[in-house]
Amino acid sequence: MEVQIDKRYPLQVDPERAWALLSDIRAVAGCMPGAQITEQLSDTNYQGLMKVKVGPAQAQFGGTVEVLELDAGTRRLALRGKGADKGGSSASMELHAVLEADAQAPGQVTLHGDARVEVTGKFAQFGARMMVQVSELLLGQFVANFQTAAQQLPAASAASDGAAPGQAPPSAQASPRASEPGAAAQPQSAAAPRASAGELNGLAILWALLKSWLAGLFGRGGR
Repeated sequence: MEVQIDKRYPLQVDPERAWALLSDIRAVAGCMPGAQITEQLSDTNYQGLMKVKVGPAQAQFGGTVEVLELDAGTRRLALRGKGADKGGSSASMELHAVLEADAQAPGQVTLHGDARVEVTGKFAQFGARMMVQVSELLLGQFVANFQTAAQQLPAASAASDGAAPGQAPPSAQASPRASEPGAAAQPQSAAAPRASAGELNGLAILWALLKSWLAGLFGRGGR
């Protein structure tokens, strides 16, 4: 099953700090609850984990992330990720994200994300409508963490000494993604959030699924 998501999120942060974070793959992963980059395989390929906990139940997904595009001039990032759990379910996603100037708030940006998600196994049983709701919920959690982490970075005037316009500040340029292929991931990158994003909010996901199921149930009954 495949779903498409296209969303825009205004961020209360300046373009320089937003890009410093978006251009750091480990920091971006750290903004997704339960996600973690565990190893850097090459300049553009990583291994990672996603942990999900709902009450006493836990699940863990292992997978890979490939950086398809990282353009400081247009502040654009493209990723392809895929993973699977021990039960045989799998998921893949191709994400294109770009930071756009916010016309309503000069000096701030809007994060525009366009994603295509494919799922198999037990996840496909939820149906496209529920998967869209779950995906949007996860993106909302991610964006909230992303904004907080970006706001915690040093101001552009202090962090970008000597950097050319549109170029990431030194803290982002020093990210391990530019190191030699196969280099092991460090515990935390220069632009990573100071606080952990925590576990994936499984209860919120279940609530979203329940609301979608009830809406479909009463919708059918009203016809």
